[in-house]
Amino acid sequence: MTSTTLSYASTTPTAPRATARPGFWRAPFSGVTHREIGHTITSLPVAIAGFVFAVTLFSLGVGTLVVWVGLPVLAAALAGARGLGAAERGRARTLLGLDVAAPEAPAPGLRGRLADAAGWKALLFHTVMFPWRVLSFVLSVTFLVTGWVVALFPAYSWVFHRYLDWPGYRLYDFTTDAGVHHAYYIESPAQIAAVSAVGFVLVFLTPQLVRALTNLDRVAIRSLLGARR
Repeated sequence: MTSTTLSYASTTPTAPRATARPGFWRAPFSGVTHREIGHTITSLPVAIAGFVFAVTLFSLGVGTLVVWVGLPVLAAALAGARGLGAAERGRARTLLGLDVAAPEAPAPGLRGRLADAAGWKALLFHTVMFPWRVLSFVLSVTFLVTGWVVALFPAYSWVFHRYLDWPGYRLYDFTTDAGVHHAYYIESPAQIAAVSAVGFVLVFLTPQLVRALTNLDRVAIRSLLGARR
């Protein structure tokens, strides 16, 4: 009886650690969030490389089809897109906890390579995901950095008074054409606390934003880089 129970427990699938979604209050400090942020940040150089590869070889292949040189170039593009797709599945497995099965190998020969649906889908993936991953990088880094910088404002608010001779952090300072001077400084404890509170709101919203961004990556990887269902 004991051995049967152990056997059953060993074969029961468990969710990857990276997919266990943390609670709202724990999310900014969770390894799950850190790995997802790592995915959005590293996706930018990966997306640039994949986009340049896909567009360059596809354009070269189509442009030289008239002299038949384009066929092996397109075959090479599909093979390379498959390889980059395998690397993407590995990255998703490590950082997103997403385990996607590899598609079947293409039939041998040039004709089999050109008829490889998985290769064409991988080529499409590296093309269409480029603008999305640029947006994901910009949003995640902006929210991450802005949130913590603003949240920790009380720790360095004294710098402006001591080194810049300002009464506090200057939001604006200008004089109108009519000679009226306008200036606003964050200097009182209440103002500093309010700024910090805004920062912590961004800190706790950042994991939710990053999860939404990486969810689209999950869908695209399953649909375009995985095996047929």
